[in-house]
Amino acid sequence: MIKAPNLLFNILTQVDSTNNYAMAKIHEGLAIHGNAWFTSNQSSGKGQRGKRWESKKGENIALSIVFEPPHLLKNAPFLFNALISLICRDFLEKVIEKKVHIKWPNDLYVYDRKAVGILIENNFRGSSWNWTIVGIGINVNQVEFNPALKNAISIKQITGQPTDLILLAQDLHQQILQVVNNLQENSLNDILKQYNEHLYKVGEKVKLKKENMVFETTIIGVDHKGFFITNNSIEQQFQVGDVEWVWD
Repeated sequence: MIKAPNLLFNILTQVDSTNNYAMAKIHEGLAIHGNAWFTSNQSSGKGQRGKRWESKKGENIALSIVFEPPHLLKNAPFLFNALISLICRDFLEKVIEKKVHIKWPNDLYVYDRKAVGILIENNFRGSSWNWTIVGIGINVNQVEFNPALKNAISIKQITGQPTDLILLAQDLHQQILQVVNNLQENSLNDILKQYNEHLYKVGEKVKLKKENMVFETTIIGVDHKGFFITNNSIEQQFQVGDVEWVWD
């Protein structure tokens, strides 16, 4: 059987950032729900909190997908974030056949090392949430990383085998669309539950840094608004950007 072409999936030879490209399409009125843009040559990838996502040319996946926010999650943007993280986690776990955890808010970790970064950017008109862009960076065939990236890992390092970038990106795109487009109200309560079940270091003591203070605390979980909850004699809640992880 010949696989039907995916008309929503677009391949870019080179781009500064697939998320920037997707946002430009939204502003031009040329984006539709489910559009995806892929490249293996991204010169200025975007990470969380304004950081750069570094990726070696021709060896990794940069993929951005545009969505009209699901009606069921219109008032719960973090649950959409959590849903995307879960879909990507399940997908990667099947590919590598190893345990994958979600590091809050939405990085994917294998063996205490980062294999996937997810950046979700929202587009509002007034108070109306009109569009969301899901940017996904996957370390696929790269085996040598910048020494400054102490905890990076790739699929090839895990499996020992190279992977076809385009086919992997297309499969992930289809998986995400299928789950998002078929979201049911009775499954909403499971999203946060499953997210916390797969949360990186949940129930364990970690070191975090807030401003100039480093402290130890135990991870309790994440609530429906996306607050990171920890306990070090008193329960604390943090928003994205409030704290950084400190690695020994």
